[in-house]
Amino acid sequence: MIGRGTIINVITVLVGGTLGTLLGARLPERVRETIMHGLGLLTLVIGVQLALKTDNILIVLGSLLLGGIAGELLRIEDRLNQAGRWLEDRTTGLGNPSTADLPRPAASRFSRAFLTASLVFCVGPMTILGSIQDGLIGDYTLLAVKATLDGFASLAFASTLGPGVISAALTVLLYQGALTLGAGWASAVLADPMITEMTATGGVLMLALGLGLLEIKQIRAGNLLPALLVAPLIVAIISSLQH
Repeated sequence: MIGRGTIINVITVLVGGTLGTLLGARLPERVRETIMHGLGLLTLVIGVQLALKTDNILIVLGSLLLGGIAGELLRIEDRLNQAGRWLEDRTTGLGNPSTADLPRPAASRFSRAFLTASLVFCVGPMTILGSIQDGLIGDYTLLAVKATLDGFASLAFASTLGPGVISAALTVLLYQGALTLGAGWASAVLADPMITEMTATGGVLMLALGLGLLEIKQIRAGNLLPALLVAPLIVAIISSLQH
């Protein structure tokens, strides 16, 4: 069973994203731009807070370097953009043959919204710990708190980034659902130091997103996603060498 906490989280993202999309269309461009900058600044602050949780900055560095190389070789960012366009085709009707060959300037915006919201909603200790608690003992309190925060965040993001934020509910469902279903395995494998370095590495990825939202520098954050898997592996290797 996926877990009540994850289901609640998916619902809040869907509701918040839908309301934000409807509200955003009624906001003047200057208001949306200011909201975007506010979200960018907040994303930077959250990223710094998470990144500073590291106990060894070299682990974060190694994770980013190795993960970035893997991501570039696998072209994850391009594949995420393709997934975003696929989702957009099925949610906006752009798959109509009569319009298939027309330029689609919103496609990259949709993908950007999807990636940004997915990372914001899934990076952090609340996601991992909440899912494990829900799966092991049925306590979804932590995920309920996270769901409330994600609901408001999705409303704010969707009002500026558009309907791509709503699609992030699928990421929440798959990621948190998988953690909940594999709670026993996750709790046995993911020791506290691993979660700490995963969280810190995720914070750096959020810094990359914040820079993009502020239009300072567009970083291919999608190609850095493997770093989240590399971080616990490095911790495991260091731990094994010390014993």
